[in-house]
Amino acid sequence: MSLNFLKTAVAISFIGGFQVFATSGAIAQNTDSVPFVEENWMFIGGAEVVDLDGQQALQLGVKQDGAPFGFGSAQLKRAPFTNGIIEYDIMFGQTRTFAGVSFRTQDAGNFENFYMRAHQSGNPDANQYMPNYNGIQSWQLYYGEQYTAPTNYLFDEWMSVKLVISGNLADIYIGDMSEPEFSVELKREEQTGGIGLWGFDIGGPVWFTNFKVTPMDSVEIVGTPVMEQPASEGTVMTWQVSNTFDGASLLGNDMLPMDMVSSLSFQALDADVTGMTNLAKLQGVAPGQDTVFAKVIINSQSDQTKQFQFGFSDVAKVYLNGQPLFNGGDGERSRDYRFLGTVGYYDTVFLPLKSGENELVIAVSESVALTNGWAIQGRFIDMSGIDF
Repeated sequence: MSLNFLKTAVAISFIGGFQVFATSGAIAQNTDSVPFVEENWMFIGGAEVVDLDGQQALQLGVKQDGAPFGFGSAQLKRAPFTNGIIEYDIMFGQTRTFAGVSFRTQDAGNFENFYMRAHQSGNPDANQYMPNYNGIQSWQLYYGEQYTAPTNYLFDEWMSVKLVISGNLADIYIGDMSEPEFSVELKREEQTGGIGLWGFDIGGPVWFTNFKVTPMDSVEIVGTPVMEQPASEGTVMTWQVSNTFDGASLLGNDMLPMDMVSSLSFQALDADVTGMTNLAKLQGVAPGQDTVFAKVIINSQSDQTKQFQFGFSDVAKVYLNGQPLFNGGDGERSRDYRFLGTVGYYDTVFLPLKSGENELVIAVSESVALTNGWAIQGRFIDMSGIDF
């Protein structure tokens, strides 16, 4: 079974399992563990409560019906969470295992997420924070030391994990509770929402125990997130983005189909401070609705050619004034078997600008099966004689 198939399965199961549970009872502000019982949790998929070395534990990723992999989640039924502390102990083997915690969950596709990759112990991507928007994961977009840490894990023994969350910041502790493993600036706006645990077993399951949650209006953040590199001059910081359409409709069309463009509605979408625009902030994807147009008007003082660097996920077609200039893919494994499909300034086109207004349109498609990041970014190397 291919890795891509497994990632498809986990994406579908993972996203489909999230719900927000609001009850009249508040989460107790104390350090008592929340027992893994149906009164407190809703168990989804491969989830089993077991006795492990004399203590209650939640096993997630239990394989069912002879399946080669397993996925399971547990959603806390108690009142929603905004700021405070989430703690648990976790154990997995030296296996291909993913395990995480979601928080501030709004619905099935919108939440914050921190997870661990057992098989990447000691590597730069041993774990990762990512936001989910409209059912689309974003690990291909938010990577590097701002969002990950090269943690060395313990195997087949318990490790403590603690998330301290306040506003748009979070300290993440793993093992050593005296200082954060890393700190991160959260991408989603501060919202009250649900909490969940999840595990994906390709090579082995994961166990959780001693789960605790302490909501707090004010909690101290002691770490400092690694600052993101601000966008350079010449970066497009606002795109006009269309509603979704079927990217297959562009096949066989050399020119930009202007009638299609005019039939769509557009709205402004701002880029992050880095210049990357997460297209999932506006909408999700579905079969037959996997592509958007992202456009910008460039004003040129004369007929001239300008170098334009850009990055995207997963597939892009570039048009200038209706003329096609580029068609390519940067999806996972598109460059070599190790390429993860991360977004960077990997491609360049030379734009033959005419004097006056020029319309740059990029059709950006996202895989419906592997929704791991949907984005566009672009910058001019030289802004002399142009503006937008």
